[in-house]
Amino acid sequence: MASGPHNAVRERKDVAALGPWSVKECVPSVQPPSSIMAHMLAIRLHLDESHEDNGPLRVIPGSHKVACLSAEGIATWKEQLCTVPRGGAILMRPLLVHASSSCAKPEPRRVIHLEFAVENLPGGLEWRDKG
Repeated sequence: MASGPHNAVRERKDVAALGPWSVKECVPSVQPPSSIMAHMLAIRLHLDESHEDNGPLRVIPGSHKVACLSAEGIATWKEQLCTVPRGGAILMRPLLVHASSSCAKPEPRRVIHLEFAVENLPGGLEWRDKG
């Protein structure tokens, strides 16, 4: 399953409560603290059907309510495949333990992934796409 999500920020500023950092397409991204992510919402809009053979999202239901899970802890939970019809959507908390499956068939699985945050980041950091 995936490590914590990274969110795009306008510029990198080292703030003790945030990390780790990454760079995606020349844009700095950071993992916010769980106190901020607990109030975020992710919306995944499926442009293509998501089914068992084209790498659907796998989630561990309820895992967003648990503080921190180790790899051993994750192994004790039951994961669920999220198959979605073309034009469908998934709404989830970014803290939900999730990962994409491997594709058994090379088919498109285009998804528009949007994340919304209520809270500002600490230490003078700003979300990249702050409205």
